[in-house]
Amino acid sequence: MKNKLKAGVGMFEKMLKEHYGLKAGTEIDLEGYRAFKKENSLYLIMKANQLKEQEISELSQIASQLKEFGDKDVPEFLRTNTNMEYCEWEDNRYSVLHCAEPALLKPAKTAKKLARFHMRGRMIPFHVNSINRIGQWKQLWEQRVDQMEAVWNEKLFQDPENNFERDFIDSYPYYMCLAENAIQYLVDTELDMQPGESDSGTVCHERFSATVWGTKHIIKNPFDWVFDHQSRDLAEWVRGQYFRNTQVSQQKIRTFLLEYQSVGRLTPFSWRLLYARLLFPLHYFETVENYYDAQSDQQRHELEEKMTKFLKQATEHERFLSAFFQLAEAPVRTMNLPMPSWLILQPL
Repeated sequence: MKNKLKAGVGMFEKMLKEHYGLKAGTEIDLEGYRAFKKENSLYLIMKANQLKEQEISELSQIASQLKEFGDKDVPEFLRTNTNMEYCEWEDNRYSVLHCAEPALLKPAKTAKKLARFHMRGRMIPFHVNSINRIGQWKQLWEQRVDQMEAVWNEKLFQDPENNFERDFIDSYPYYMCLAENAIQYLVDTELDMQPGESDSGTVCHERFSATVWGTKHIIKNPFDWVFDHQSRDLAEWVRGQYFRNTQVSQQKIRTFLLEYQSVGRLTPFSWRLLYARLLFPLHYFETVENYYDAQSDQQRHELEEKMTKFLKQATEHERFLSAFFQLAEAPVRTMNLPMPSWLILQPL
């Protein structure tokens, strides 16, 4: 969640002084965040309207714990003069994150850093409630399918308004089947497999990607976090890499997963959850959802182009899914990792 703010500098100087007793310092743009630098400290201002008080409190506790476990890239929540993790200001809710000078991002080390981040996240000594997504994929995916099917049924009996709607009407049955395959694969995994010790919940990201920690400097933003299984982050990184460039992504994916496992090996349960998540066509669902939520013609045009690209890539995407375990060098035989029968026949 890139928390970009457009409000004036003076407004935040006043907020920092009144609620935090801070003289703001020099304003800088840091990885797209509004930040103020004072001596060797940075203060990042995050809009927190979308979160409940309990969620902010939980994120603050997790950040403090990760910091205590030795993660230097995690900022801490600055408390207000009234000992709160956020303040109400100008009809909005804000949190201020405090950190030292951030380290430079080294993409080649991201996989190992993520593995260590997950290891620390599994050591959290308290129960995480409000941002917990453990065991909820099936319910959330089914809900998403039902909502989209309702929209599709409505559009089915109307003349398409444009190319996007025509593509959506034609393509949804295929992607619904793909989603149902993912749900069945997930259900089978949860029924058949016993999770290992490393399969317990950890701190993950809503959508982990090559740039979620930044492009030049590392900032592990708590507002990006959810509590989930490690395979969530791995699957979303793989998905992002694949769709960024389908032709050259394979070596990057293989290297990333091998580097991650140099810190901690994936269990059969982890491999299968990772694969279930890749099977679920999140890229398609998000494109359609974002299109119908879009506020401008430019956004809709970009999403229309994205949809066209995804539909052209559908056959290639099937080949990728059928070859994933092979390209990732997963121990398919020793771990007995199954493939959906309709994908086994896809040419590599």
